[in-house]
Amino acid sequence: MAAVRRPVGEAISRDAARRIALTAQGFAEPRPTGRVDVRHLRRMIEQVGVLQVDSVNVLCRSHYLPLFARLGPYPRATLDRMCWGADRELFEYFWGHKASLLPLSSYPLLRWRMRAAERQDWNADPDPELAVPWSVVTGMRRLSTERPGLVDDVLARVADRGPIGAGEADPDGRRRKPGDPDPDPTTGRMWNWQDAKIAVEYLFCAGRVTIAARRNFERLYDLSERVLPADVLQAPELDGDQARRELVRSSARTLGVATAQELCGATHGHYPLPRATARQAVDELVEAGDLVPVRVEDTPQQSYRWRDADDGPIQARALLSPFDTLIWNRDRTHRLFDFFYRISIYTPQSHRVHGYYVLPFLLGDRLVARVDLKADRRTTTLLVPTVTPEPGVPISYLVDPLAAELTQLAHWLDLTQIHVTATSNLGRALSQAVATADQ
Repeated sequence: MAAVRRPVGEAISRDAARRIALTAQGFAEPRPTGRVDVRHLRRMIEQVGVLQVDSVNVLCRSHYLPLFARLGPYPRATLDRMCWGADRELFEYFWGHKASLLPLSSYPLLRWRMRAAERQDWNADPDPELAVPWSVVTGMRRLSTERPGLVDDVLARVADRGPIGAGEADPDGRRRKPGDPDPDPTTGRMWNWQDAKIAVEYLFCAGRVTIAARRNFERLYDLSERVLPADVLQAPELDGDQARRELVRSSARTLGVATAQELCGATHGHYPLPRATARQAVDELVEAGDLVPVRVEDTPQQSYRWRDADDGPIQARALLSPFDTLIWNRDRTHRLFDFFYRISIYTPQSHRVHGYYVLPFLLGDRLVARVDLKADRRTTTLLVPTVTPEPGVPISYLVDPLAAELTQLAHWLDLTQIHVTATSNLGRALSQAVATADQ
């Protein structure tokens, strides 16, 4: 049995590691007091690195929320223009982290992954160079035999008609009907896409097409050269080793302090990378002085601190999307914040403990409560069905800051009232505080 290597480097307390992580994520700076403009958004996106995209809209699309958490109210239309406008500054890619929006400067760092997708390297053993949706892998394996010309036909249709949705990309109208058997049982009903959807998503993973716009949040695909700036597409292509090293450098800067698994692990990494090449990138950055080995309290694995990471006081107040980069890695969140958190939207209602769309509440440098939120757009009401303080956190400490944050969130979402139906002690106190704030 191989000997277990003990972590090396300066010892860092868990409290210090938490402050470093929060500072790296943009929570050390006070929110702007004036109007938030594109410059604020641009700077904060650079700091968080990635905005995860998710279809759940019970409160607000998830990619809007991390910027609100750090900057306060800002015009969402400005972010829309940065994502999908004519002078876009962000692009969508499936496996930046998950489905994500990233700065255009990151595009060259993912070209190696697009090349691997184009080669269909998902059969590589044991350490594939890419991770794409399983529905693309199983679908392309099947379609390469059943419909070998489909990808070219779909690409030609996008070239002729784009930007188009996946339903419009089918060249011959061959669609499975409701009730027809799923061709790929391993993907589950939700991910058993139509054949044209599989083909266009493969082209998306390969970088041949990209997301030109959103129509009621449906992806609209077009040729990459018609969507992305020429200087981005023509930028010198980094080889795989260089690109992976830059991705790890970016994740280290964004996380502040983290283990190798948190930086770039294949399953839970900020930028998931193949195991062997990820290890190589980490070692090279340590040698270059960009990553500094440290020993974090209660963390048996070796940790690494970004060379310029700061540790200072944190006076944050924020409701965090379940997909916020600060809490992506649930194990890291548990270790740094002593906060065990799992998203509940896929949990049967009878098994939910804290609600459906539960946002952790950050106050100072701690996660102090869980707030279940829903936007009732018909009545323009922010609903709070459940709110739960963390053990040992006094209600008197958090009720007024939470009421203030909910009031600001409601106004930002164009909701005219807040209705707290939670019957806990905190819920009753919060209901009264919100009512007082509105007077």
